[in-house]
Amino acid sequence: MQKVQTSLRIEEKTFKEARKILSSLGLNFSEAVNIFASMVVKERGLPFDIKALSYPEITYEEAQKKVQRSIKSMDATSSKEADDFFKELLG
Repeated sequence: MQKVQTSLRIEEKTFKEARKILSSLGLNFSEAVNIFASMVVKERGLPFDIKALSYPEITYEEAQKKVQRSIKSMDATSSKEADDFFKELLG
């Protein structure tokens, strides 16, 4: 199978620690990235769960009310970044 070369940016400290751990497993960083990419393809997504460490507890009804208030507060000419919208919504 033909290989492609790619590059990525990662914190130096994380990279050094990961290389050390991977070396103890008999892998280099490139091999580990290839394993990760293969698992993404196999799983059709990330090969592990992504979960919020903490989030506000809110009932469905409360969420619906907040969404309706947010929609009413916006007019046709206003716009918000999605992150700002959700921060305000969950605020």
